[in-house]
Amino acid sequence: MGARCSRFSLCWFHSHLKPSVLESTDLENGGGKSDKNSCPSFTEFSLDQLKAATCGFSSDNIVSEHGEKAPNVVYKGKLDNNADRWIAVKRFNKLAWPDSRQFLEEARSVGTLRSERLANLIGCCCEGDERLLVAEFMPHETLAKHLFHWESQPMRWAMRLRVALYLAQALEYCSGKGRALYHDLNAYRVLFDKDANPRLSCFGLMKNSRDGKSYSTNLAFTPPEYLRTGRVTQESVVYSFGTLLLDLLSGKHIPPSHALDLIRGKNFLMLMDSALEGNFSNDDGTELVRLASRCLQYEARERPNAKSLATALMSLQKETEVASYVLMGIPQETASSTQPLSLTPFGEACLRMDLTAIHEILEKNGYKDDEGIANELSFQLWTNQMQETLDSKKSADSAFRAKDYATAIDSYTQFIDCGTMVSPTVYARRCLSYLMNDMAQEALGDAMQAQVISPEWPCALYLQAACLFKLGMDNDAQETLKDGTNLEAKKNRT
Repeated sequence: MGARCSRFSLCWFHSHLKPSVLESTDLENGGGKSDKNSCPSFTEFSLDQLKAATCGFSSDNIVSEHGEKAPNVVYKGKLDNNADRWIAVKRFNKLAWPDSRQFLEEARSVGTLRSERLANLIGCCCEGDERLLVAEFMPHETLAKHLFHWESQPMRWAMRLRVALYLAQALEYCSGKGRALYHDLNAYRVLFDKDANPRLSCFGLMKNSRDGKSYSTNLAFTPPEYLRTGRVTQESVVYSFGTLLLDLLSGKHIPPSHALDLIRGKNFLMLMDSALEGNFSNDDGTELVRLASRCLQYEARERPNAKSLATALMSLQKETEVASYVLMGIPQETASSTQPLSLTPFGEACLRMDLTAIHEILEKNGYKDDEGIANELSFQLWTNQMQETLDSKKSADSAFRAKDYATAIDSYTQFIDCGTMVSPTVYARRCLSYLMNDMAQEALGDAMQAQVISPEWPCALYLQAACLFKLGMDNDAQETLKDGTNLEAKKNRT
């Protein structure tokens, strides 16, 4: 219970919760976070551990391979000591890292990074000729799959803009941590996690992890300065980011030279994916084309940096309240699918986001969960000192019964602002009224305030879950529902 109070305290709400799923979590999520969903610290695994995790590097567990010229294969695996954590194991060919010390130094350095924009490196193995990297497993495949080889639906415009932003934020984070160089940035390096949020593979941050002998597997997409000098720079990464923007615009892997010819001829609409017709504005398309052309400048010094790209892309975002898995049309797997919660009717209503049922239950329960409020109100009536305050509460309750939620918000706010008494039920009712008016952040603030006032009241946690579902923060919502059921069970036992 204490952990939940800390996680969703009012100061957390005011300092971290943003208006959209784009900013609902910190980019850097390391630093002592210890719950089971956080990324573990870097570990040096034994070869036997990784053999066991991948069923002896079974071909059935291969999720990615890169051909005869660069036979570095990625396997899906599961660690014995954590049945819930899948891993991705990249096994390099024996010549890729002849110097074991350099391999370990690189892996340990990349392993210090922790960001929700990366498929983070969580370990490595260096035994004999074996060189293996272990990363978080991303279950929803690559950007290349969703852009170039989609089956049920093309990637929506809002999701393409989100991918561009998240990648720019990933590069900005890495640059800030002294890892600005990324080898062969392309659509196969962008992966989608269990919530369908795009993440940048950490494997490309390793100095010698490029596939093949050159920076890029295709010279048409290679930064011009690399062709001249053979050296990768921070600006080279921005050039590759520009090619990814072209991928997102067109749904195809278009050579930059061809795209730039179209852009200079003001024929950028010819670049646009025909599957997007009628589903994007020309202004948005024009701005994304402008950003791409800036990234693809021949002179490296004329390209923008990752921070300015992230800032520009933030202003283009669409449908920011919608979770990524919804935009992608991917059913979300939640903890409740494997471990069903035993919920009360109120908890069930919050899980289903059935606001009508929530209203009925709050109305039926009245103020019976408010310790002492009835006596306090009766005393104040008897002294006739707070008639105006009591009138505002009476007006609010009447509006709440009548489902006039805008009036209820105003009247409950007047009652709360007088500051003479606190009531978790009033906050709960105003919370629902906010939800009915699509004001989920304000609603979450009230649900948390109800918990502060009455820490042993499960309904406050259930309402927080409903608000978090509304904000697209489904994992946190599920955890909050669990906390509510645990509190309910504890309360029933005592």
